Amino acid sequence: MPINLSKGQKVSLTKGNPGLRKIMVGLGWDINAFDSGADFDLDASAFLAGADGRCPTEREFIFYGNLEHSSGAVKHMGDNLTGEGDGDDEQIEVDLSKVPANIEKIAFTVTIYDAETRHQNFGQVSNAFCRIVDESTGAELVRFDLGEDFSIETAIVVGELYKHNGEWKFNAIGSGFQGGLAALCGHYGIDAE
Repeated sequence: MPINLSKGQKVSLTKGNPGLRKIMVGLGWDINAFDSGADFDLDASAFLAGADGRCPTEREFIFYGNLEHSSGAVKHMGDNLTGEGDGDDEQIEVDLSKVPANIEKIAFTVTIYDAETRHQNFGQVSNAFCRIVDESTGAELVRFDLGEDFSIETAIVVGELYKHNGEWKFNAIGSGFQGGLAALCGHYGIDAE
C-alpha cells in the first residue's frame, strides 16, 4: 500500500527500502469539462538543485527540451501533449545511485504550456497527482493528490526528493506560482528564455 501524503508532509523513501535505487515519478491530471478554445498541454519538469536550492547550471533543468541529465540520474520519458486517458500523463525516472554529490534535491513541477495566450490556469485542472514507484518491484511507494487548491496559478511545484542524513526523502509541496515556467526557472536560478 502506498503512503498517501497531504500537502506539507514528508516521508523517507530509502529508510524502509534500503536497496531502493530506481524510482519513477508519475504525474497525472484531468482537464475540467469546459472549452477554453485551445487544448491544454501540461508539462512535467525536474529541477536538480544544490544545497542553496538553485540549479548549478541550465543542464540541471530536465524538461521536454532536455530529456536526460548528463549523469543519467534523471530522465524525462517524453512530452504528453493531451493528458488524455487514465494513469500517469508524464513520467520522470530517477536513479538515486547516479545523482551527483552536489545535488541535494530534485523538485518536480508541472506547468501549463502557453497558459497566458490560451487563458488557462490550474483552476481548470482537476485530479492532479504525483506518485512514486519502485521500478524494481513496480510497487507504488508514495501518492500525493494535489486537491483543488488552485485558481489562477500556471505552474506548480508538486514535490521534491531531498537528501537528509544520507537518506532520500520526499516532501509533498503543492505550491502554485503565477508566471508559468519562467517563474519556476527564476525560482531555481535558471535564466528562462
